[in-house]
Amino acid sequence: MTLTAAPLFTDVSPAPIDGAAYWTHASDGVRLRVGVYQPDAPKGTVLLFPGRTEYVEKYAPAAGDLAARGYATIVIDWRGQGLADRLLDDARIGHVETFGDYQLDVAAMVAAAQELNLPKPYYLLAHSMGGCIGLRSLHDGLDVRSAAFTGPMWGIRISPHLRPVAWALGRMMPAIGQGHRLPPGTILDSYVLTADFDDNVLTTDFEMFDMMRQQLQAHPELALGGPSFVWLREALDETLALARMPAPQVPCDAFLGTNERIVHTGRIEARMDTWNHGTLHMMQGGEHEVLMEDATTRAGIFDTMTTRFAEAA
Repeated sequence: MTLTAAPLFTDVSPAPIDGAAYWTHASDGVRLRVGVYQPDAPKGTVLLFPGRTEYVEKYAPAAGDLAARGYATIVIDWRGQGLADRLLDDARIGHVETFGDYQLDVAAMVAAAQELNLPKPYYLLAHSMGGCIGLRSLHDGLDVRSAAFTGPMWGIRISPHLRPVAWALGRMMPAIGQGHRLPPGTILDSYVLTADFDDNVLTTDFEMFDMMRQQLQAHPELALGGPSFVWLREALDETLALARMPAPQVPCDAFLGTNERIVHTGRIEARMDTWNHGTLHMMQGGEHEVLMEDATTRAGIFDTMTTRFAEAA
């Protein structure tokens, strides 16, 4: 594999450390983008798995926090989002043919880290959908010493009376050739470009919310709206399959906002109850994106996870 230079937008909230971006390809030919941030003499590398709709630049602040604690970071644009290849004619719809395809992206990311000689040991930091992908990767033998999850999508928050409808539509719509369409209640536009800050479901910190909005206003090619019916079907199937598996034997910290409204909190609590050498940290008043909360909250999370990283080194 040969990496080539890719764009990295630094005009909105650049990291406090210089970064670089590269194009790479999954084994099925899908083009992906990775971003790399490396301090002097790092003591390891964090594989950062973003959530659905996210992109490399959103995690520049996180990479800065990790660099300040001595860690390099590599972060990926999953297939179908960021600057990676979009998979539908309407690029605003999040889509994947099967959740297993994300593991091809993980393999390409690890290969990129190796080609760039990013230092081992590796550690995992995974948010939301990235937490679902990351949990599967751990079961598949991802070579990391320790893992941290924030608001992991180990289940999707759906009202009990609507859950059977979601399962049914997730199967019926692809079967009739409409799997590329948006499920009811979702829209083509990015959430942060349409939601008011007041009572948004992502963060209580206005500066971080505004950063996300400014990034998408400056670079609309990064924006993504709702998921396809196929994505919904695949996500429901994958989260249920993972819930039925035992916890991996990897030290783990999970961080969950007490006001979480996007992922299934019961699934997270149940998983962490059975995770040996795993701890669930409840972030008081936090929303879904606890790494996008206020500076004090973020510092506490990074201190906790990197303490675990150091213990596992």
